[in-house]
Amino acid sequence: MLGILIRDITSRIKGFMLTRVLRTRPLAWSRRTRERGPGRGASRPRAGFLTRRRLLLAAVLTALVPVLLVAAGFVGLLSEDAGSVAAVVPVRGDDGLWLGHAWVDGRRTPADLDALVERLRKTGIRDLFVHIGPLSNDGSLNPALRPRASWLLAGLHERLPQARVQAWLGDLVGPGGLDLTSQATRGRVLAADAQVLAEGFDGIHYDLEPVPSGDRGYLALLTATHELTRARHGVLSVACDQLEPAPYLHVIEQQIFGQPHWWSAAYLHAVASRADEVALMTYDTGVPVGAAYSGYVRLETKLALGAVPPGVTLLIGLPAYHDSEPGHTGAETVAAAIRGVRLALGTRPQRRSVGVALYADYSARPADWAAYLSGWAR
Repeated sequence: MLGILIRDITSRIKGFMLTRVLRTRPLAWSRRTRERGPGRGASRPRAGFLTRRRLLLAAVLTALVPVLLVAAGFVGLLSEDAGSVAAVVPVRGDDGLWLGHAWVDGRRTPADLDALVERLRKTGIRDLFVHIGPLSNDGSLNPALRPRASWLLAGLHERLPQARVQAWLGDLVGPGGLDLTSQATRGRVLAADAQVLAEGFDGIHYDLEPVPSGDRGYLALLTATHELTRARHGVLSVACDQLEPAPYLHVIEQQIFGQPHWWSAAYLHAVASRADEVALMTYDTGVPVGAAYSGYVRLETKLALGAVPPGVTLLIGLPAYHDSEPGHTGAETVAAAIRGVRLALGTRPQRRSVGVALYADYSARPADWAAYLSGWAR
């Protein structure tokens, strides 16, 4: 997303300035010439030429500004990648994994569950986010979407008693999707939450996108949901947008693309203060080089550590998928992300709950699991 944003800014500025140079100024020069009349302007062509040259120079300089910003940002990300990771990971046992819908709709078999349990026992994964939605646009949840949920819950709770199996609920937010400003919609989401908690899920995991930084409807939903999960002795976790690398970038980005992607640190703090756990989705960044991506994840992790209250678990999302999502590049790997997280954490033991979360079980390849096990969960 960072690379896409800068390219879009550059192209828009270039187009605007060239239009000004090639169209607006020649017309203005012609109008002034007509007003002075013939025979009075031996020097007029020279003045017009100088004006156009100055404007062209201004256009070039203006176009160079975002290029220089990109270069400076890229160098900054590379500098964030500098250093060596500690020999020992200073945290363990607080990791997460997103599980696809196939686990609750009947496509997975007992043999699949055996393999999953065996894999998880070798890791520090505690939280399992099981997709049981999506929510309907009015906020309701169709029970027919999860006919095998009870089978999965029974198998995981029996064989992995330390695991927290959370109901992953998602939907698109905005026009044609979920309206978080509607109290009635939020009420139906809460009814769905109560339903799945009664079925035996250990918590609620929201992945509602895109949510603008500062959205009050989302905060209202989180406040009410947290009251519900606490009353049911459950956990509330939230998948969160990335943090803006510099103040007010989320405003510029939303103006250009028309939809949100970055959150401010203050908004992440407000979200996290209404939850037990947050997972930062540090992928689909558009960063094209592995070292720069590690630097970006390090920066995002440091910003999140400063924004998320100490009593709230912080998970950093790992890109264990290989499709052509917008902004997803070959540089975004599990190994590069883990390096960024470890650089951010340093060598001192953490006094708070910090982990990583793999997205997702259905897309992760053996190399992704190997990178996680060797780089983090060893």
